[in-house]
Formats: sequence, structure tokens, C-alpha cells
Amino acid sequence: MKTKIAEYRKKAHLTQKQAAEALGIGERLFQSYEYGTVLPSVATGIRIAKLLKTTVEELYPDEE
Repeated sequence: MKTKIAEYRKKAHLTQKQAAEALGIGERLFQSYEYGTVLPSVATGIRIAKLLKTTVEELYPDEE
């Protein structure tokens, strides 16, 4: 699944490590979310969106 997490993380001037630490998760797990190989729970998705000052819908756009 394609995500826009990397795009929004870069706009927020955060490294993957910084974002992971802010969320209290491992860097590899954050990378998995960013690359779309693992989907976060709803609660974690909301936390990622809040950290990156956007919405879950923006991070995971519909693929049509």
C-alpha cells in the first residue's frame, strides 16, 4: 500500500528515527509503516497523523 508518510515526515523536518522516538516505537517498525509493508493500528495511524500535522486520509489516500 502506498502511503504519504515519508512526504509529510520530510515536510515536518523529522528523520525516521525522530518520528519513531516521538511515537514511542522502533525505527524499523516506523519504516514499515512508511513503506506501506505494515499497516499501523487505527490508534497508531491517528498518532502518526497528529505528529505530522495531517489526517489519516492524507497519509493513506484511496488508490483508484
